[in-house]
Amino acid sequence: MRTTAVRATRVRLTTLGLGAAPAGNLYRATTDEEAHATFEAAWAAGIRYFDTAPHYGLGLSERRLGAFLRTRPRDEVVVSTKVGRLLVPSPETAHRSDPDVFEVPAIARRVWDFSRDGVLRSLEASLERTGLDRVDVVYLHDPDDHWEQAAHEALPALVELRDQGVVGAVGAGMNQSAMLTRFVRETDVDVVMCAGRFTLLEQPALADLLPAAAERGVAVVAAAAYNSGILAYDAPPPDATYDYAPAAAGLLERARRIAAVCEDHGVTLPQAALAYVRTHPAVASTVVGLGTPEQARQAGERAAARVPAALWQALADAGLLAEAAVPDE
Repeated sequence: MRTTAVRATRVRLTTLGLGAAPAGNLYRATTDEEAHATFEAAWAAGIRYFDTAPHYGLGLSERRLGAFLRTRPRDEVVVSTKVGRLLVPSPETAHRSDPDVFEVPAIARRVWDFSRDGVLRSLEASLERTGLDRVDVVYLHDPDDHWEQAAHEALPALVELRDQGVVGAVGAGMNQSAMLTRFVRETDVDVVMCAGRFTLLEQPALADLLPAAAERGVAVVAAAAYNSGILAYDAPPPDATYDYAPAAAGLLERARRIAAVCEDHGVTLPQAALAYVRTHPAVASTVVGLGTPEQARQAGERAAARVPAALWQALADAGLLAEAAVPDE
């Protein structure tokens, strides 16, 4: 699978990356064996970029991903994790379920911490959970309400680790483009992960983040290319999800109209969704949450599908894609 370099770092990301939130029991309980088989299928598909976070299943995702990657050549894979949520042991709630979206016991509670000490403690804990000797990319995780501390304490701590060679690249990951644009313009990030804001269904990042990233040479990882589910089907069903909630009727209708134009051009909606985010030169990789071996195999096939450039113009002509979003031939 083709790779793209992240700024002036040693990190190279495969075109498609695996998001390991499902390995943390996102929405449903899975087994160690199923997670391992999913990672194996992704590896077989050529994926060499794996993204995780302490938040995903209160560390379960990191533990499962680390167990798999310890069976593979370390220099052949890029691993990213995140800082900003410390996991504090909570034995008094271990008999309950995690109040978040992960089907795990509440053995810990998440505590926001973008201090220098919090960053160092979080990264050390991630290395312990994964059992790896290093992580290649570290993102600030959802610092929406913590700009001052994240930009002036957490990020400088990560930059120092990068400059010491402890980590390969640093950045931030969010579900919005505005603050990511601030990180790109005002700090020394190498890469940002933008979830759901540059997709076939919506493109607000075209107005701020992507131009800024292209100007500054910062790599963009486009996550949630399916907008959490609605674009993952050839024909979006009535119960399709958008941003982790039931999709509104208007969004569902728009997605179905996009799917119809895709079908007219001989491609499926998911194939087009993965292809579209790669049209912008600032996008280095697309991370997709994969929870089963079949999903991993399917993602590899979809990413390899040939999508005609005429599709983007047809969608624009139908009022389903902004004119500014249509890439050059």
